[in-house]
Amino acid sequence: MEQQEKLKILADSAKYDASCSSSGSTRKTKDGLGNVALSGICHSFASDGRCISLLKILMTNSCIFDCKYCLNRKSNNIKRAIFTPEEVCEITLNFYRRNYIEGLFLSSGIIKSPDYTMELLIKTITLLRKKYHFGGYIHAKAIPGASESLLQKLGFLVDRLSANIELPTEQGLKLLAPNKSENKVTKIMHYIKTNNSKKYVPAGQSTQMIIGATKESDLEIMEKSETLYKNYQLKRVFYSAYIPVNKDTLLPTLEKPPLKRENRLYQADWLLRFYNFKVKDLLDEKNPNFNILVDPKADWALRHLKEFPKEINKCSYNDLLKIPGIGVKSAKRIFTSRRVFSLTFADLKKMGVVLKRAKYFITCNGKYFMSQNLFCHEFIEKNLVLEEKTPKTIIQEQLRLFNE
Repeated sequence: MEQQEKLKILADSAKYDASCSSSGSTRKTKDGLGNVALSGICHSFASDGRCISLLKILMTNSCIFDCKYCLNRKSNNIKRAIFTPEEVCEITLNFYRRNYIEGLFLSSGIIKSPDYTMELLIKTITLLRKKYHFGGYIHAKAIPGASESLLQKLGFLVDRLSANIELPTEQGLKLLAPNKSENKVTKIMHYIKTNNSKKYVPAGQSTQMIIGATKESDLEIMEKSETLYKNYQLKRVFYSAYIPVNKDTLLPTLEKPPLKRENRLYQADWLLRFYNFKVKDLLDEKNPNFNILVDPKADWALRHLKEFPKEINKCSYNDLLKIPGIGVKSAKRIFTSRRVFSLTFADLKKMGVVLKRAKYFITCNGKYFMSQNLFCHEFIEKNLVLEEKTPKTIIQEQLRLFNE
């Protein structure tokens, strides 16, 4: 098979893996090719709009596992291909020299055994680093079930490692991916977390959960994420809306992927990591799923309306973070600027506050943006829902290497 055909097959097969964040590494090279900046490398787009500039390929789409939801499962009758380590190096360097990419995301189906697959990944990345002196960003997929000695070798070659949890519960895995187990994945996460060398996986680790293939609630999904962040210090949990690529009686029948639900989970994940929210603040047994009509922070604010409106010139920094439409950067700007002068609605807009959302929950110098009589749940929710519906989100497809 020609190299170009292999590339077409294995790049297309890799598009369903969302866990390829590329920030946080400080790897430098003096005499080699490529470099990694703290700001990360993000220029192209994944299928859900995430910005990346990594060559994203599989080593092979052959697999000994038969996960019901996976395009590359062994029972599917699809074209199979496998790269040699030299081919991956050649393609990566050619794309880098043409300025198409700044790094590599390398995953693989499991061929022969987890150890055999990990050895292929290690051989490939060792060639890139040692023979071709490639110092650019590399994110690799750790293979669950592989030996710790191989995990140790791979971790010193790459910037980031990820081990996909795949589904939110062990029950879901047993149903749809009986060859996999959560324990094998968390064992990898624990090993990465407890390695104390600064050169070992310097950009940290991430994981991915498929959303909508099984019946877990948003509460169960977010509790799983909260536990993973707490126990294994993950940089990111990625949420991938289930895409029906296979037919199976155990899989749900969906007309389209639950992209809006995926979006709400990402918004909630952001609140956990940067806004001091806990899962119990956002969801509970009575409300186990996010409101599709408004974002999680706005939904929380509507359910806690008695805590609003907050006076923008007096409330604490933590209170500023709770206000819909105010992000971490704008909260810091507000907190610093109000020491010098009293802020108005016009000042907030200049600072980057999303005023069309924030205005319902704040006062400036004691003044509400409209009549105080309009500060009520029905009025605010109606306008927030309208505001959500007005801008149409454009879903970018992952950039293809070849025109169809």
